[in-house]
This record gives sequence, C-alpha cells and structure tokens, in this order.
Amino acid sequence: MNELSKDSVTFLEVGEDGAGQRIDNFLLKRLKGVPKSHVYRILRSGEVRVNKGRATADRRLALGDRVRVPPVRVAEKTDDTPAPPREFTVVFEDAALIVIDKPAGVAVHGGSGVSFGVIEQLRQARPQAKFLELAHRLDRETSGLLIIGKKRSALTRLHDQFREGAIDKRYLALVKGAWRDPLRHVKLPLLKYLTPEGERRVRVSPEGKASHSIMRLQGRWATPWGEFSLLEVELATGRTHQIRVHLAHLGFPIVGDDKYGDFALNRDLQKAGLKRMFLHAASMRLPHPLGEESLDLAAVLPAELERFLKKLEKSDETL
Repeated sequence: MNELSKDSVTFLEVGEDGAGQRIDNFLLKRLKGVPKSHVYRILRSGEVRVNKGRATADRRLALGDRVRVPPVRVAEKTDDTPAPPREFTVVFEDAALIVIDKPAGVAVHGGSGVSFGVIEQLRQARPQAKFLELAHRLDRETSGLLIIGKKRSALTRLHDQFREGAIDKRYLALVKGAWRDPLRHVKLPLLKYLTPEGERRVRVSPEGKASHSIMRLQGRWATPWGEFSLLEVELATGRTHQIRVHLAHLGFPIVGDDKYGDFALNRDLQKAGLKRMFLHAASMRLPHPLGEESLDLAAVLPAELERFLKKLEKSDETL
C-alpha cells in the first residue's frame, strides 16, 4: 500500500482488512488527521475513484479493488508510541467474534484527543490476530458489552444485524428525578452538531434522525441528594448519545453525565462516591453472525455502581 501524499495522487489496494467495507469508512480509517468533512467532500466531488470509476460514500469495496485518492494534507503525528497491550474481561469468544466487558473511562478507539482505545490495545495484546475490528461503539464513560469482529464476514453480518434491529441491546441508567411510567416508548429525532469549541453534541430536533428508546422502570429512591430512578433502556435504534440525550431532554439526565447532565448534582454525587456516569451496557441478545445459535450475553453492574445503589437504598427516605 502506498503512503498517502499531500502533493500527488495515491493509489490504495484493498486488502483483507478492507474487503466488504464501505469506502467512506475505509478512507476515514486511513486518512487519520484529515477532517471527516473533507473526506466526504472528495467523495462527493468524484476525486476518489475505484477501479477508475466514481464511487459514492456507501460503495462497498472488494478484495483487490484499486482506490484513487487525491492529494490530501494529513496532520503530522505527534506521538508514534504504540498503544500499551491490554486484555479485557471476555464475556464470550469464538473464531468469529469477541465480546468484552469494557470498563468506564476507556475509549473504544483512538481519536478526538485520545491516543488509543480498546481496539488498539487489544491488537497490541494479540499480535497474532489477523483481524480485529469494532462492530459498534460505546461512549468512553459507558461500561459494559462491546462486540469485536475477528472475521470480516462476521463483522459485515453484525453491522447488518445492528442496522436491521436484530440485536436486543439493554442498558441500565440511573437518572435524576422520580420516573413514573413502568414502560415508556420515547421517539424523539436526534441531530448531531458541533459546539463553537468543535466538540460533538446531539440534540432533539425535527431535522434529526428517527430515534427510539424503550424505558422500563427498575427502582426509585428519595434521598438527601434528591430523587433518583433506575431505568432499563432498550435501544430500538442506535444513534450517537441516544440514551443520554433522550433522558436529558425529558428532564431526567443521567447522573454523572458530563455533557448533558446536571453538573451541580454531579459534583455533589462525586463527594458521595459516584465518580463516573451511571450508564452500563448490561445485556445483549443476538443471532450468532456465522452460526445457528442465539447468543444471550450479560455484563454485571460494575462494583462502583452497585455500591452507589446500595448507598441510595440506605438513604431512601420514602415512607
């Protein structure tokens, strides 16, 4: 594979790791340091070509395809230190995929001010692995189940399953306030935007993408810090920050959320022992991407979150 150039056209040959991938994702992975908006601009303009023909952003690449990339200016790397190898708690693993229990505070991949994440560390810990790719994402401060494909065929099928809604994903979220409904369907469209500082955010907007969360009440407490509710949230769609924004918009922000939460309450709860966002990817049910069996996966609530729930129970002032 040729090195990318800021002065001349570069040709990239699609290998095993790129076969079956959309061309926009293929380029975003290889054009580190190039703004995402610029990658999509060169795709729209026709400057990127596959086997001499124009390609739209959703074009899927095949093994051996030749991709023409126009001159691009790539930000120079400031740190070439490899990610430290790290294994994570494995919930399930076979020849097709790995499911880990991701701890809070660890990004799933490098970028946006983070040098490395789960996928880079796992690749360093498993140098013999020919293929390791994220099947989906979790926010940095969210803990719980994360799927990683070990084969391109498994990854492609997992992407299809996520898109088709064939994967039952459930989270546990502790929110500020007294949630009343045992079951509630929340359908609010979500729109991504950038803050003046360039940070990615999401808000409810009629111009956004359709988004559907299903909330089930698990518990409720009245304490000296205020009222709190524990919800199980099922994702019918998987938009960026979906659970966090839906709940904040409804007036029930997730405790510990540093983007959409109640910041004054978060500071009080830090003193009480909660030093992270209370959002955990607790369970997942899906057909095996390359087999006949159904996978029923679970990640127990992390100890720090379990301890905080016990503290709420002891402080509960409900009569």
